[in-house]
Amino acid sequence: MQFRMQKRKFEFIESLRPYSDVIIFMVTLLIANYFWKFTVMGDENGDQVTWFGLDITAPFEFMACHIASAVYWLVSLFRDTVYMVGDHSIRFESGSGTTIIWGCTAIKQSFIWLCLILTVRGNRKLWLHKLWFIPFGWLCCYVFNILRIFLIALFIEHHPDWFHVLHDYIFKYAFYAMLFGLWVWFVEKIRDNNKTEQDTKNGHP
Repeated sequence: MQFRMQKRKFEFIESLRPYSDVIIFMVTLLIANYFWKFTVMGDENGDQVTWFGLDITAPFEFMACHIASAVYWLVSLFRDTVYMVGDHSIRFESGSGTTIIWGCTAIKQSFIWLCLILTVRGNRKLWLHKLWFIPFGWLCCYVFNILRIFLIALFIEHHPDWFHVLHDYIFKYAFYAMLFGLWVWFVEKIRDNNKTEQDTKNGHP
């Protein structure tokens, strides 16, 4: 009886092996997300952001101002009805607008990306690829985030009631879909190709 249970347990584990990378991805995503959620604290206005009680407001404040300026510049290329209010807010003559707060900086997503790539299994040579692919992912997060806020701003100029759906659902999950796509690219095109080349050098088929 005990032998059968151990055999079934072994077979179950073996059945999960093809999905081990995806399982690691999901577990890492959840752990990183909840670690951030319960350790990084900030109010809606972004006056202060803390991590384990330490004040880490400065980088969030810098990025919020920078992103607001970048989005304002992009929107102004298509709309002459847009204007800035302070360092963080973008407004339209229609009365609608948006404010860039600390949670809009994509620093959280950049942290999650770091965790996702660090937990990808591979040989020592893979770490050399991680050294350039992690910053590449950060750049993608930065560009995607600016485009995300830019598109939201354009949509809500005349449809302010769309903000909730666009911000909390469509672009939120599109952001994580982008991260997943980059992760798949790294695993299948970089790690697996590197492993194949290494096996060929070692004489393995």
